[in-house]
Amino acid sequence: MPKKEHKKKVGSAGRLGPRYGTRVRARVRAVEDREKGYHRCPECRSKSVKRVASGIWECQRCETKFAAKAYTPSTTPIEREISPTAEESGTE
Repeated sequence: MPKKEHKKKVGSAGRLGPRYGTRVRARVRAVEDREKGYHRCPECRSKSVKRVASGIWECQRCETKFAAKAYTPSTTPIEREISPTAEESGTE
């Protein structure tokens, strides 16, 4: 009898077997698929960024290393608010 292959439905969570329930295994698979894939580089815009370690990402093409989220390299822009007192003191 031929050895059964893992289905796409199971994916990387197939190593867990029947443990932990379907929802948890589906979440694990979704996170690992996002984590292990190639992502777009913020510098050269090519789709060649791989995860080096937790929160550390490196572009294979331009060798740019940068820090971002643990599972995806997308960062959220932080808008800084300038207080009225800082504006007044800067103009005087």
